Amino acid sequence: MIAKYTTLIAFLGVASGICTAQTATDTQAKPNVLFIVCDDLNTHVSPSGYDAVATPNLESLSREGMTFNRAFCQYPVCGPSRASLLSGLYPESTRVLDNKQDIRETRPGTVTIPQYFRENGYWTAGVGKVFHNLKADHGELAWSTPAQWFDNDELPVVTRARKTFEAAHGSIDAPGNRKAWKEIVKTAAGPLISQDTPVGHGPSGLTDEQHKDGKNARQIITWLKEQSYGEKPFFIALGIQKPHVPFLAPQKYFDMYPQDEIAFHRDDPNLWNSLPPSAKSGRFKDFGFELGKEKPTLRREYMQAYHACVSFLDAQIGLVLQELKNQGLWDNTIIVLTSDHGYHLGEHFMWGKVTLFDIGAKVPFIVRAPGLTTAGSRSDTMVELLDVFPTLTELAGLEQPKELQGASLVPVLKDPSRQGDKAYAYSVVTRGNKLGYAIRNQKWRYGKWPDGEELYDLIADPHERNNLANINTYEKRLVEFRDVLAKRQKEAGVACRQ
Repeated sequence: MIAKYTTLIAFLGVASGICTAQTATDTQAKPNVLFIVCDDLNTHVSPSGYDAVATPNLESLSREGMTFNRAFCQYPVCGPSRASLLSGLYPESTRVLDNKQDIRETRPGTVTIPQYFRENGYWTAGVGKVFHNLKADHGELAWSTPAQWFDNDELPVVTRARKTFEAAHGSIDAPGNRKAWKEIVKTAAGPLISQDTPVGHGPSGLTDEQHKDGKNARQIITWLKEQSYGEKPFFIALGIQKPHVPFLAPQKYFDMYPQDEIAFHRDDPNLWNSLPPSAKSGRFKDFGFELGKEKPTLRREYMQAYHACVSFLDAQIGLVLQELKNQGLWDNTIIVLTSDHGYHLGEHFMWGKVTLFDIGAKVPFIVRAPGLTTAGSRSDTMVELLDVFPTLTELAGLEQPKELQGASLVPVLKDPSRQGDKAYAYSVVTRGNKLGYAIRNQKWRYGKWPDGEELYDLIADPHERNNLANINTYEKRLVEFRDVLAKRQKEAGVACRQ
């Protein structure tokens, strides 16, 4: 365990080993599963009530399944969130608290969703960003066929620069040319691919199928057409990379969102005077912003690019959903669609992730279980992403691993009027060698940081702009949430191994 995190996990207890018992149920009768996880997708999608962005395929899926209005990640960063989601364990139990850690090292022997389905008779396949990256991918333990990881085709601006360079200097791969070529790429494509200031964004010049997500979708279509799963039921995971930076998409998706038509709320410049300093993330600087200062033109530029990526990913997902119908698989395939966490687009003067505001932790979440879900139904029950594992296993008729910390949503899928087993959703994020915490229920969000607290009335203040934690009349509410948080902190670590 990395030394800086020892203070975070000292309190964690020991749990029994993962149960991976086989089921006796005939695999031929089992439903297929399509699991779709997007990267950095917030609730700027129409099923979540954000009508300014066109997501017709997500909307269509929502009309045929159940949309959960209050779904939250357990850690608003890619690696820790995915480790939690795929293992069904809280981050304090996975001990994956940054993008560099691997659950196979922090918690050896942990079984993830695709591995469990493979061990229980499913043909499993994954494409794109399901696990955090290729290094973190669980390989043949998880997948029946090697996971596929694609890259974008060469950007046209890079192609033009390369041809000019090679005409004068020879191949860019020649040892003497590599350093010079890297500098030219930075100049030619910097505005599009930069990870620094400003963050890369803009029309890519590529077609849909030349983007990695276009390739991801088409790979799944190939598996479905070729019936690569054979006689087995399948578990296929589609990892959509967008709208992760750089915000690149074909020109036609940018054309859908003229910058002068993009609207947003302007926060009070003094907003952060009432908030704990550690509640913020410094990522806004990389986008070219200052805390408490608005830049409307730049903000609209980024929002246009982000929304273009959202409509692009929606189109790719639509291709896969249509192919399920083309192949006659629609009525026997469970579909779960979500994101690894949310994303700030200037809300609270923040940009990117790594915050516990709802816009940073809340995710789209749609489930379609044929013969079970009521078409077009919605639920306000509290959902955590680690609920995906127990939900899918129950839907597939598999025995549940004993140490999963999530709760199955099947009772809610059967009866949309029913509330789930959880009164609260719980999220954490690292600040140095400590954690920040958030607890939510139907009405309130409470945040606890090393240097202060937050309390928001989500009915009166859904965008969390009025911190009530410093008002004496809310002390009783604060005491209540402190107690709830202490209990959840203890629960979150019970599946940790020493």
